[in-house]
Amino acid sequence: MGDSEYAIRVDGLRMRYGTREVLAGVTFDVPRGETLVMLGPNGAGKTTTIEILEGFRMRSAGAVSVLGVDPARADETWRATIGIVTQSWRDHAKWQVSEFLAYQGSYYTPFASPSTPRPWPIGDLLEAVGLTDHAKTPIGRLSGGQRRRLDVAVGLVGRPDLVLMDEPTVGFDPEARAEFHRIIHAVTERWQTTVLLTTHDLDEAEKLADRVVILAGGTIIADGTPHELARQIAGEDEVRWTVNGTPHTRSTPDSTGFVRELFRHHGDAIGDLEVRRASLEDTYLALVRDAETPRFEPIGRTAA
Repeated sequence: MGDSEYAIRVDGLRMRYGTREVLAGVTFDVPRGETLVMLGPNGAGKTTTIEILEGFRMRSAGAVSVLGVDPARADETWRATIGIVTQSWRDHAKWQVSEFLAYQGSYYTPFASPSTPRPWPIGDLLEAVGLTDHAKTPIGRLSGGQRRRLDVAVGLVGRPDLVLMDEPTVGFDPEARAEFHRIIHAVTERWQTTVLLTTHDLDEAEKLADRVVILAGGTIIADGTPHELARQIAGEDEVRWTVNGTPHTRSTPDSTGFVRELFRHHGDAIGDLEVRRASLEDTYLALVRDAETPRFEPIGRTAA
């Protein structure tokens, strides 16, 4: 791929606060139109990475290109192509939802083009994020989940080429989270919008991600699709069964052959048989645990 085919290119990114190095040589690329989910424990550097990509924080070292521009030197034309959904939320309690979005959207009007009209029509946006019935509601009367939907709407109002989201579904109930997933799929499929988001919800990552990077200790320790990482890291199946009521568990790369041998040896004494495939959660927990041990080697594309 040429540089024009990447929404984000990061090479050797470092961030130091005093003597503490939060990012210690992070390298990854995001092709245009991809949804990349960044996972990692608290303190791993996810939010710092997002803030550097947004141009809100200056890096200590390394090269960063976002939509072909260094965020540290970006102008307003570049900023109009970026949508941001943050963890924090600034209160505008007396504004009605629709008028607040219209106000935010007005900043994008000068940056519209025939191919990319901006902003997103407010009625369509309210429908997309599930706030149509609350268009005239003062923001201060919204529930926590409704406020997070409004946060997402603010991030999308300029119809951005790239959306950066830092734990966007914090505070969402299951229905709101499922609706958010629908919105992200719709935006990426309709406009080929690139999305980078952080989350602690591994089920959410598995549903949304074209690709996952796992950040721990200031570096990327794994990079690949959820399926690729599960196969490489936690690839053995877990088989659970009982023999005359006594429970047993075994991890095996060949669950079919293993179960066949179980029945050959124990026959009808086998009960409560369960075969569990490796998941992204298994992979994540194994990688983060192993990253804390000496001589750990990163997994996937960033290992090269």
